[in-house]
Amino acid sequence: MTATTATGTDATAAATAAAAVTEAFAELYGAGPDGVWAAPGRVNLIGEYTDFNDGFVMPLALPHTAVAAVARRDDGVLRLHSADVDGGVVQLRLDELAPLSDGGWAAYPAGVVWALREAGHQVPGADLHLTSTVPTGAGLSSSAALEVVTALALDDLYELGLSRPELARIAQRAENDFVGVPCGIMDQTASACAVEGHVLHLDCRSLSIRQVPFDLAAHGLSLLVVDTRVKHALGDGAYAARRAGCEEGARVLGVSHLRDVPYAGLDEALERLEDETVRRYVRHIVSDDHRVVRIAELLADGDVRAVGPLLTEGHASLREDLRVSCDELDLVVESAVAAGALGARMTGGGFGGSAIVLVESSAADVVTESVEAAFAANGLASPRVFPAVPSRGAHRLA
Repeated sequence: MTATTATGTDATAAATAAAAVTEAFAELYGAGPDGVWAAPGRVNLIGEYTDFNDGFVMPLALPHTAVAAVARRDDGVLRLHSADVDGGVVQLRLDELAPLSDGGWAAYPAGVVWALREAGHQVPGADLHLTSTVPTGAGLSSSAALEVVTALALDDLYELGLSRPELARIAQRAENDFVGVPCGIMDQTASACAVEGHVLHLDCRSLSIRQVPFDLAAHGLSLLVVDTRVKHALGDGAYAARRAGCEEGARVLGVSHLRDVPYAGLDEALERLEDETVRRYVRHIVSDDHRVVRIAELLADGDVRAVGPLLTEGHASLREDLRVSCDELDLVVESAVAAGALGARMTGGGFGGSAIVLVESSAADVVTESVEAAFAANGLASPRVFPAVPSRGAHRLA
């Protein structure tokens, strides 16, 4: 497919999505929306659990998006509807919004409205109709896409004048303080700020962003996402436990965050840690921060194939040191590499969800078939496999 054809296809798909959500909005609310917006999910190339350690991450936006049709209101009422969840319109009073309310999916867009108002921005109400193609439960940030698309729509409609990084911070606060999930800033920043054909190199301390070219097609390469379609309950409290362990490591080492432990001094730092679990966590964080730096250097030099072994190395660290992998994710990595992939690793929080696989484009089908065969041989449901095409961040569709 040529670039011109791809662009035309993307534009057609966007127009179709905008038309469909506009029609559904009008059926729900009796009038058309004031606009339609989209925000993507993301996949993280490298840098896992490093964000809350003030470290580095390197995500890219996916072509899968949350789409919102939105209209203004001026009566203090927020109405929310999702095409993807059974149930009718959720109606809320803005002056009654409270953190940690049990709102299910609606808590994410409602939390954004709450966070905007808490930050002093005038949002007098809105009607929203939402739909999403971001797979849920796959570790691809479907929640961040919902938050960012809501924030962008309200910023545009009410002319709040927020920058993209500011929109990401609003969305993060919604998830942290309203929904109650202690996530870092990576997911929302990727959804709000990504650039097509690039990975986003984010410094989670300064929040500085560098767009790094990631034109896989030009190098004859593809990045596959393998959604294992599983999510293990062990993951529910594991994130908080690992965060606490990292904070304990930083305390013992006398630094504010593990980002401040130099890679060259890692062995010395590990010798100072008596708790074996904390030692493993520290080793992963410091080494994964270093992998982000190395991959950024390789991409800058155009040596994209050399990224592969670092992905596999990162998976070993997530499996052995952070211990957030699972049998299904390990099976993806092992079977993909055995079939000739350049490298692979789990991505996201772990205990299920997705892995990424860097392959020669000519070998993509063979690697995919090998992974599917491995799952079948182990009595597992077939995984969902699709290419991760570096896509644009949040934007207005209509």
